[in-house]
Amino acid sequence: MASRRGTAKTRVQSDKYSVLLPTYNERENLPLIVWLLVKYFGESYRNSVSDLHVVPGTAYIHGIQHASGNFIIIMDADLSHHVSKLFMVKQKEGGYDLVSGTRYRGDGGVYGWDLRGANFIKQVLLRPGASDLTGSFRLYKTEVLKKLVEQCVSKGYVFQLEMIVHARQLGYTVGEVPISFVDRVYGESKLGGNEIVSFLRGLLTL
Repeated sequence: MASRRGTAKTRVQSDKYSVLLPTYNERENLPLIVWLLVKYFGESYRNSVSDLHVVPGTAYIHGIQHASGNFIIIMDADLSHHVSKLFMVKQKEGGYDLVSGTRYRGDGGVYGWDLRGANFIKQVLLRPGASDLTGSFRLYKTEVLKKLVEQCVSKGYVFQLEMIVHARQLGYTVGEVPISFVDRVYGESKLGGNEIVSFLRGLLTL
């Protein structure tokens, strides 16, 4: 028993987290969000962050390929997502392959948007076994994320949805933690007419 405890403790201490920040017209936010990440991890998870990648949305895969941690945390760079240890805690509790932030369970919520109708349609069509399909605040095991990216063909908002669908198809375990999503503080939204049409096409394809 003592030996197993020692092994588990060593594994937790050796875990490393890469943080990936896909950006879109949000460079005003970067000094603040990087400061928040450094401050938070410095206080709560000292020596656990192996690298931080700030990449354009189009270079998403490049950031994943160069991540050195055994876990990757992905969060928006528009300050919609608040730095939280709940993802790491949840992953350790259940050994999940990925942990997704959900706006539709527990204390989760959406402020500045109303996305319940769109989420209901996705649930009815896909029945994915996850409550929030398009949220981008997630923690992945690095090898799982790389495998899922290989499977995905979508771009834009439907990409996040496809990741969850493939995760279920491949038998990966998905945990969820409630999050509060607040509309962007700075930067320009990339949700336009073309993105909406692309999302609907991708949804029907899946």
